[in-house]
Amino acid sequence: MTTMERSITVTSSPDRTFDYLSDVGNLPRYMDSMTSAERTGPEEVHVTAVVPDRGTEDGEAWFRTDPSTRRVEWGSEGSSDYHGWLQVDDDPGTGGSRVRLGLHLVRDGADGSLDRTLEALRTQVESGSV
Repeated sequence: MTTMERSITVTSSPDRTFDYLSDVGNLPRYMDSMTSAERTGPEEVHVTAVVPDRGTEDGEAWFRTDPSTRRVEWGSEGSSDYHGWLQVDDDPGTGGSRVRLGLHLVRDGADGSLDRTLEALRTQVESGSV
């Protein structure tokens, strides 16, 4: 099992950044290898993703948001124990946001997926898509 954490600074305000990241419909725009996500219940989502060495997979997952702490948490159903989180904080040095991303994976390594996810996140948030 592998646990990884990375962070990135974006120019958008923390509230605006959190609003974008906490919208399930935006997940495929910034989550590396996710191709679709749609809410199926208060904390449930159906997702499709391209999984290395396994192709495209569909599955059920949970997705929780806490606006008071600007935190998003998610994980897959079943025995894989895949889960992660995003935390959006003020970045006083830039006037923007500091976004921390953590992942807990069963397989070793994330083949750069954390860095690709954070760069996609920054591109989406800073491009005015938010």
